[in-house]
Amino acid sequence: MKLLKAMATIAGFTLLSRVAGMIRDMLTASVLGAGPIADAFFVALKLPNLFRRIAAEGAFSVSFIPLYSKTLAQEGDDAAGKFSGQVFSVMLLILSVFSALIMLVMPWVIHVIAPGFYEGSERYEAAVTLTQLTFPYLLLMSLVALFGGMLNAHSKFGPFSAAPIIFNLTLIAFMLAGTPFFPTAGHAMAVGVSVSGLVQLAMMAFFIRHYKITFHFQRPKLGEKTKHMFKLMGPGVLSAGVFQINLFVDMMVASLLPAGAISFLYYADRLNQLPLSLAGIAVGTALLPMLSRALAEKNHEESKDLFNRALEFCFFVAIPSAVALLIIPIPMVATLFEHGKFTAHETLQTSYVLMGYAIGLPAYIASKVFMTAFWSHGDTVTPVKISILSALSNVALCLLLIGLLGVAGISLATGIVGWMQVYLLHKQLKGKDALDFDKRLRTVFPKVVVCSCIMAMVLAGLNYGLQDYFHRELHVKILALLALIGGGAITYALAVQVSGILKISDIKNYLKRRKG
Repeated sequence: MKLLKAMATIAGFTLLSRVAGMIRDMLTASVLGAGPIADAFFVALKLPNLFRRIAAEGAFSVSFIPLYSKTLAQEGDDAAGKFSGQVFSVMLLILSVFSALIMLVMPWVIHVIAPGFYEGSERYEAAVTLTQLTFPYLLLMSLVALFGGMLNAHSKFGPFSAAPIIFNLTLIAFMLAGTPFFPTAGHAMAVGVSVSGLVQLAMMAFFIRHYKITFHFQRPKLGEKTKHMFKLMGPGVLSAGVFQINLFVDMMVASLLPAGAISFLYYADRLNQLPLSLAGIAVGTALLPMLSRALAEKNHEESKDLFNRALEFCFFVAIPSAVALLIIPIPMVATLFEHGKFTAHETLQTSYVLMGYAIGLPAYIASKVFMTAFWSHGDTVTPVKISILSALSNVALCLLLIGLLGVAGISLATGIVGWMQVYLLHKQLKGKDALDFDKRLRTVFPKVVVCSCIMAMVLAGLNYGLQDYFHRELHVKILALLALIGGGAITYALAVQVSGILKISDIKNYLKRRKG
């Protein structure tokens, strides 16, 4: 129940963040559309976010949290406070130098990450400037991730989960109020990215103090624990960020296509990220400290149960979400983005891309659980090997499918590679401390698939009946989309209840226990 409570807390704040993010993206689509400045801004947003998600929130979290939790449990608050302070100062020094260097050589960096942005073009010049403005975000969010990891280790999951809400609100504020003071809305939003990092860092520092978590700032020094953490981070960089690396490869290939391709990938990924974040981040954030603790105590029964219940939750959310994105992509994209500079052509292209990502959605959410299981064992090497193979396969598939399907071939390649990755991870993890599928998971999985198929038929019927409403005013489209999603959600909920996957009585009992 602790895992469920933690995941519910994280998922709740993540949902609020995604709602704020969706409002931000609706405004972005209206203001920037899918033109050169939009492409440049999404590249500028992608680069620091790639490093943040792979290093700060990925490899760093999976190496820092187990060591911090172990120090906390075995040596006490004071030792854990000194360890976290040492890591903070080392990260501050290294990332300050790294960020400054990257910002200086940004013109050459853009040539590498967006080879289709030719020097002298509007996309290239804007991308260089905007990425220099957004890059300080990496340093700030790495420190936010450190404080967030400390809070999570103390079972305070709310603040770190709520931090992304600040990011979205800050960008909205800069877009609406700051644009008149900058050359373009893209420039205003780029500055907003870095400012949001400062605000989030201040918020995390407040909660560290509020919960009286011990933190001793140290001089930059590589102690034994810090050295060990960075050794674990090395291979963890690839294993933690395979999905982000694949998305980055997608962007590089898309830069070779006409203007707009990168924007199509961005908008599609934003919709795909909603269920991916709700399940993947919730499970990964809550599962890592709990599974690490269970394995450290050699409690194999608890670790197996945590592993299977996390997978169960993932499939429960991911499979119907993927089905919905495959059945009704056009109504979703049209309602959320088709206004202002975003036209029907952009809606169609983004919808095709979204379908490709949706195919791999359950796989990437499940891989988060598998990766966490490896990290909890202290094994970062096996996921690295699989990640490298996945990234290379993604490049090959992208280049193969782009000629057949255009920009949609890029997302389809990413989706296919996701399933290959899950297969390889499961094959390597099988038998490791009995972390394999239990009877309950084997029973629930096919039921979830059947319930999702029933929902798909209802969605298809409702979509056919509501088609005309998605060509009207925005408020009409929103109501039609809510009716469409609501109908699908109710159908899935009823199917789940009838199949016995989750009963209303189970929810009532859980709520009673929480109140008790």
